[in-house]
Amino acid sequence: MSAQKSKLSIDLVIPVFNEAGVIEQTYAKVREVIDPLPHTFTVYFVDDGSSDSTNESLSSLARIDPRICVLSFSRNFGHQAALTAGLDASRGDFVITMDGDGQHPPEMLPEMIALFEQGYDIIQAQRIEGGQGVSFKQVTSSGFYSLINRLSGTQMIAGAADFRGLSRQAVDALKAMPEYHRFLRGMIAWMGFKSVILPYHERSRVAGRSKYSFGKMFRLAMDAIFSFSLMPLYVGMTMGGILLCLAAIQIMYVLSFWFTGRSAELEPGWSSLMAGMLVIGGMVMILLGFIGVYVGYIFQEVKRRPVYLLKKDKDK
Repeated sequence: MSAQKSKLSIDLVIPVFNEAGVIEQTYAKVREVIDPLPHTFTVYFVDDGSSDSTNESLSSLARIDPRICVLSFSRNFGHQAALTAGLDASRGDFVITMDGDGQHPPEMLPEMIALFEQGYDIIQAQRIEGGQGVSFKQVTSSGFYSLINRLSGTQMIAGAADFRGLSRQAVDALKAMPEYHRFLRGMIAWMGFKSVILPYHERSRVAGRSKYSFGKMFRLAMDAIFSFSLMPLYVGMTMGGILLCLAAIQIMYVLSFWFTGRSAELEPGWSSLMAGMLVIGGMVMILLGFIGVYVGYIFQEVKRRPVYLLKKDKDK
């Protein structure tokens, strides 16, 4: 692919949710960048079940620009499902995913394309923090990536979200992984194709507020942990082993009183017995909870329900 200098077919995948009044500004900036480029572009906007006039705004843009293809969900399936839908629909040589709120700078698109032409399959944009202080989101994000890298055998880079470019080979490989609980950052890192990191400074939103609540980030983190690691089960097993060792020590301690003829010195151990039962019961419940989550994930996978449902599919 490095020798490919001819006209490329490039797809942009942009998921949106309740971004009426924002998406027009975002696309205007995208268009300023892609219009002068000598490639063929298709822009897939994926409406993730918006409840405002986002779909109408996208339809208006599609009537003005034939390069736009609008995919509308029957309900809100989530950001990862929206990205998946755009990737499934894409047909280009090179596919770039980015958010529709203006925080991912379109000016980086030519640099991504240039790196693709140099032979990279994955061009991962990495958010660089600078001069903005430390926020709760930065602390939790850094802690999450540190945890997931320790738990799984897949190394993911902090600040590397869903602003990236993928070759057709990488997209097809990703489409071959039909997981219901999708954590695309981990799935793409797991594939192992030739990749490069492209740092950038994240911009402020064009307007409105972020739709990625703490609850959604927490669910995404849980999907990542339980999809990419069996470590929670190992933690439960280790804690169980420690409790067994402590129980063995306690038994030997009690038996020592009997063997030395000091059994009368033993006090009724109601408090210690209750404490032991509570600790053991708590550990059992934690382990059962971990097992239950994995069983639930298996249950949802074996049902083979689609990751998303399209309400409307407007072609160019």
